[in-house]
Amino acid sequence: MTLPLPILMLPVATQRYSCHGCGNCCRDFTVQLRDADLAKLRAQGWEERLGMPVTTEFRGTTYLRQREDGACVFLMEDGLCRIHREHGFAEKPVACQLFPFVLVPDDVRTHVGISFACQSVRENKGAELRSHLQEVDRMSRGVPETRVATYSALLSDAMSAKDGELDALRMSLDRMLAREDIVLRDRFDGLAWIAASLGKAKLAEVRANRFGELVAALAGAVPAELEHIQLGPALPKQLRLLRQAAYARLEDVQVNQAKSRGRWRTVLAQLLASRAFTRGKGRAPSVARGLLDGLDFAAIASVPTLSESPDRDAIDQLLSRYARATLLGNRGWGAGYYGWPAVRGLQALVLNIACTAWLARALAAKRGHAAATIDDVRDALGRIDRHAGRAPWLGSVGERLRLEFFRLDDGLRRITRESI
Repeated sequence: MTLPLPILMLPVATQRYSCHGCGNCCRDFTVQLRDADLAKLRAQGWEERLGMPVTTEFRGTTYLRQREDGACVFLMEDGLCRIHREHGFAEKPVACQLFPFVLVPDDVRTHVGISFACQSVRENKGAELRSHLQEVDRMSRGVPETRVATYSALLSDAMSAKDGELDALRMSLDRMLAREDIVLRDRFDGLAWIAASLGKAKLAEVRANRFGELVAALAGAVPAELEHIQLGPALPKQLRLLRQAAYARLEDVQVNQAKSRGRWRTVLAQLLASRAFTRGKGRAPSVARGLLDGLDFAAIASVPTLSESPDRDAIDQLLSRYARATLLGNRGWGAGYYGWPAVRGLQALVLNIACTAWLARALAAKRGHAAATIDDVRDALGRIDRHAGRAPWLGSVGERLRLEFFRLDDGLRRITRESI
């Protein structure tokens, strides 16, 4: 009998979490059901009691049914789950139990990451993460594939990671992200610079301990080295692709909407909205349940960068926690991010942060704020991280091509500095 992998709880001491019953996850997520979940729902007799189906099928997969506004059919007016209230926490679908924890196995352990789509995670409210370890271990038994050894991520395309290389990358980046002497813009400009530098490096010549020395040297050179590298503003093409990338992270077609519209009308609507974001002119199309409705793209330019916000220290702490949790929770590459190699996954993390900064400025413009507030950034991060590692289109060829383009002309650094 194979023993389950040991669990490593997210080792970010500054991150806390407890559920505060806001109900946002029940209003905003499509819940995929497993066979065991379906068996529980049948045993609880909901269809007979409610007089309607509580599940729906779409393209061969079964989900919890949603109301017309996108809320789960089990969400009550007080924001609580009816299954939880009547049958207990452990009788809910396992995906509902686990959120916001994310289980990511590698070849020796199961990492416990955390999703910043959760409001309590973003606001850093609740208990120490280690206090949840026993409950996470119990819940993971309902998702047995997360406790079985999987591959160790590649280091770069077609290059397997040697022992210790991925841990060296995580630790060096984590130390840089945790430094209190680096200001917001330099911290994430530095992360973009490291991601771009590793993408250009001949890594075959620096393996094992030498790779660890390389990433430690790069991380240790931030921010001093950045001052010696001339960098102009983002190019128009780079800004167009940044908006296109932001749209890809905001698009959220609900199952009931897709079924009522039909596949081709849904695809056409997505294509038209993506083109509108790419152009960046006129009114923003409706995305993410009206998040940007009424916004004129031109208004975003009037909002200063996040570094110029009165809330920049709080914004720095939030984005630093997010980046550290992504890396240390193994959500940045490998099984946690579409099977991508570490270098490309790191570049995708930088792009996610750049999209968060762009969206925060867009929200500030819509809300009439002179500068992005910490609430604007929290709301933006919640939308951007909602799909990370979960939406197939973010692991597609199109997304990889976007990242390839951003590797040119210091694209990652330019788009990061444009909003941060």
